[in-house]
Amino acid sequence: MSVIAELSIFPMDKGDSLSPYVARAVDVIKASGLPYVFGPMSTSIEGPDFASVMAVVTACHTALEADCGRIHVALRLDSRTGPMGRLAGKMQSVLAKTKTGGQ
Repeated sequence: MSVIAELSIFPMDKGDSLSPYVARAVDVIKASGLPYVFGPMSTSIEGPDFASVMAVVTACHTALEADCGRIHVALRLDSRTGPMGRLAGKMQSVLAKTKTGGQ
């Protein structure tokens, strides 16, 4: 099985510069050991099952709630039977079909 989560998490009570808080969540994701892709608006994480991915989401929330009074979480999940590796595979499949081949 492969579960991909697209996660956007940040505090809503810390002003305009939120990068230190987003970095804290990214550190949690890195430490999980799960494959991930960091992007400008969200981070995608792939795990072998729902529980492992949700454990990372929970850990990110816990890391922020220590000093954040209001936290915004946007989460989308894609669960599919079959092997891991879809995080990269999905992007490669689309890029291979573009006119420039991903360039």
